[in-house]
Amino acid sequence: MNRIALIFLFGIFSISAVFSQQTIIKGSVVDGISFNPIPEVIVTIEETNQTTQTNLLGEFIFNNNVPLGEQILRISKIGYITKRYPIVVNENQTVNITDMTLEVDTASQNLFTITLSDDELNDDTSGADNISGLLASSLDVFQRTAAFEFSSSFFRVRGLDSKNGSILINGIEMNKIYNGRPQWSNWGGINDVLRNQELTWGSTPSNYNFGGILGTTNINVRASEARPGGRITYSSSNRSYTNRVMATYASGLLKNNWAYTISIGRRWGNEGYQDATSYNSNSFFASAEKKINDAHSLNVTAIYTPNRRGKSSPNTQEIYDLKDIKYNEYWGWQNGEKRNSRIKEVNEPIMMLNHYWDLNSKTSINTNIGYQFGKLGNSRLDYNGADLVNGFPQGGGANPSPTYYQKLPSYFERNFPNDLQFAYNALKIFQNEGQVNWNAMYIANINNAQNGGNAIYALYEDRVDDSQLTINSILNTEINDHILINTGINYKSLKSENFAEVLDLLGAQTYLDIDGFATEINEAQNDLLNPNRIVSEGDKFKYHYNIFANELSTYAQAQFNYKTLDFYVSGSIKNTQYQREGIYQNGGFADNSLGKGEQLTFTGFGAKVGATYKLTGKHVFDVNAGYISRAPSIQNTFSNSRENHNIVPNISEEKVASVDASYIFRSSIVKAKLTGYFTKITDASEISFFFADGIGGDNTAFVQEILQGINKKHLGAEFGIEAQVTPTIKLKGAAAVGQFTYDNNPNLFLSTEPDDESITAGFIDGFKDFGQSKLKNYKLASGPQNAYSVGFEYRDPDFWWFGATANFFSNTYIDVSPLTRSSNFTTDFDGNIFNDYDEDLARTLLKQERFDDYMVVNLVGGKSWKIGKYYVGLFASVNNLLDEIYKTGGFEQGRNANFRELRDDKALETPVFGPKYWYGRGTTYFLNLNLRF
Repeated sequence: MNRIALIFLFGIFSISAVFSQQTIIKGSVVDGISFNPIPEVIVTIEETNQTTQTNLLGEFIFNNNVPLGEQILRISKIGYITKRYPIVVNENQTVNITDMTLEVDTASQNLFTITLSDDELNDDTSGADNISGLLASSLDVFQRTAAFEFSSSFFRVRGLDSKNGSILINGIEMNKIYNGRPQWSNWGGINDVLRNQELTWGSTPSNYNFGGILGTTNINVRASEARPGGRITYSSSNRSYTNRVMATYASGLLKNNWAYTISIGRRWGNEGYQDATSYNSNSFFASAEKKINDAHSLNVTAIYTPNRRGKSSPNTQEIYDLKDIKYNEYWGWQNGEKRNSRIKEVNEPIMMLNHYWDLNSKTSINTNIGYQFGKLGNSRLDYNGADLVNGFPQGGGANPSPTYYQKLPSYFERNFPNDLQFAYNALKIFQNEGQVNWNAMYIANINNAQNGGNAIYALYEDRVDDSQLTINSILNTEINDHILINTGINYKSLKSENFAEVLDLLGAQTYLDIDGFATEINEAQNDLLNPNRIVSEGDKFKYHYNIFANELSTYAQAQFNYKTLDFYVSGSIKNTQYQREGIYQNGGFADNSLGKGEQLTFTGFGAKVGATYKLTGKHVFDVNAGYISRAPSIQNTFSNSRENHNIVPNISEEKVASVDASYIFRSSIVKAKLTGYFTKITDASEISFFFADGIGGDNTAFVQEILQGINKKHLGAEFGIEAQVTPTIKLKGAAAVGQFTYDNNPNLFLSTEPDDESITAGFIDGFKDFGQSKLKNYKLASGPQNAYSVGFEYRDPDFWWFGATANFFSNTYIDVSPLTRSSNFTTDFDGNIFNDYDEDLARTLLKQERFDDYMVVNLVGGKSWKIGKYYVGLFASVNNLLDEIYKTGGFEQGRNANFRELRDDKALETPVFGPKYWYGRGTTYFLNLNLRF
């Protein structure tokens, strides 16, 4: 036995001697406040190709080919301030640096705060998609630039909208089934608890879902993984809200294996940058987690962020010239206060239950249940009020919009060119007033009610009351040190109740629920089951239907990681079902509106592959490719779900194919990435609603424009570079150069009420096929297709910093009207080409408008202090310092539906139906002060 003990001791000492003869650098990294270990910290020996990461205990080690002499050890992690440690390495010795600290980078956290402030996230306009991938704000320099510098100009990464990326909270997808996009305000105002994110970009694999071609962001709100401590924040701005307060506290994992996080906040303001854009939002977040044992943990989360905000209008250039870029047509004075008729209200609480099960050190299963319910409402004025005279609708008020075309100078210039006094009078009235006249509507309603009639005008709300259940389970397992398998199954069930609700009858007591402009009494009925119904405030009216949707999907992927080569392969399948149920029997579609319509089923498939080749520590090559077929969104499936069961003709799954390749350079001073990409979208559909003049000759109608079989092509390159030229000064630059175009001539259909006028115009059962819309090679209205940024940051050792960027934008195009590029443009009532049609003039009339290029200068800076156990942070930013005036987007109106209408309108100095535009904001600021403890 003693001999065995001696041999054992000899072996131990021999192994120790061998290791003592190695040259080793090791250590650990902890949080500068909590002193908890920080995993996944990047540790680099500068001027070498050697890089490693800390493990779950915050530890790291270099033991192969360690360089000797004086070295610089750099430790960095996104969200923390990078540090550099000088060390001396001697041969066959160990350099052991334990408990190196990293402090949270309050500057970057405040930047993230801006991106979630609803500042640029007005999803009532085309700006909804300017932030595709915006949450990926802490990736490479290009992504940060796209998030912080480009987003206010409605820039879309790769020209794609946000439905091509996935936003998850605790593994539960937040993208809406209705349109595929996230409803950002569902979690607005709880920024402090949303900082823990796991990001993938493009087609690269996520551990949580299959994702889209713009990547996946999973926001981790587990209570046990929240940064312990508290934070109080006050912010001031002149963008969307004017004031914000937030308070957050996270316990960390307590001794009883419980953890909790609570956050409350409020954002408010009577007016943002645009006139009368009030803002009122409260936010509440609570999360509690119980670690049952080493294998099981349960987390429950509640998110409640009710918010109301006033909308702003797009306007024609005539309107902006008469007023200014802050003008908003939706409001008017009432009792000395500004009252906005277009209020968006979102009140959709989210509840989650998450179970985390570690089967062993290599395999885990995450099972989640999420339930979201509540309402989304958009208010507007209705002037359809009418009374019945001899059994027929009679009445209907004048359009209350102050920018209604018959109230503007351009209308009188066109129709009374020999008597410009009319135009002058309209000009002075609009300049002096030019807002919604609430008093006039009250007087009209009261007078009609005194004569035994109903309200002529009403304020109502388009309501969507959703209830959605999501259940999924995600398996992650490490086969070995090189192979990771991810797989999951997901189920969603949605019931969406849609209706209009009377909010305010403006001095009257009753409202007649019929179409006051219809010519036949039956067709005028919004619900034949309740003809000539009288409604009051709080009643449903106009339309009422349900949409049912079910999604069942599964995916699997394998990730392979080796010393010089990483690669992955992934596949998915999804079954989607939609069905409409009409509660009302619409008079215009008596046989096709009530009860349940056809159940639609779509089956989508997806496949992704990619590889990363690490030539050296400095030179990395990356390539990704993906193909996805997916169900069309509910929004683009039903042609007019408010009135009937009709679906888009020849509807099918959309197809998306994408490939990108990148070269990445990393050194101790310079980091750069160059990416080229190509994306093709086919078989898409889009639906628009508008009034059109010149349908089938001279007819005017409210139509649903259905564009089916759309192909789009997205081609471009992205470049980002940053250079740490001195320990305190960093230079940075980014560029996005793209070309986003229609790639075919899609099919165009119009749908409208099946009345005598539409039948005369060639509509059959409310539909008319206009053949192809000649859109091929027209540019997509996806914001600036080219964007460039140059800037610098200065970070002082005394914890203050300052930065400035100049951003250049070009190749921004208007959204063209498909109807004017169809056969309707060239033909008269009988289907013959206009006898005065001029092809050269037509080509000029249909030329797509390109907006002026522009430059925006932004400033940003901050300072932090440590006062005892407390940290105080101050952050400030100024956007558009030079107050540049620029258009960010716009669309052609569909009123001029044929050659003669468009020719005559554009011949005017000021067109009556000119395009409508959005303008960017002038100089704005954001100020943020926080106390952390």
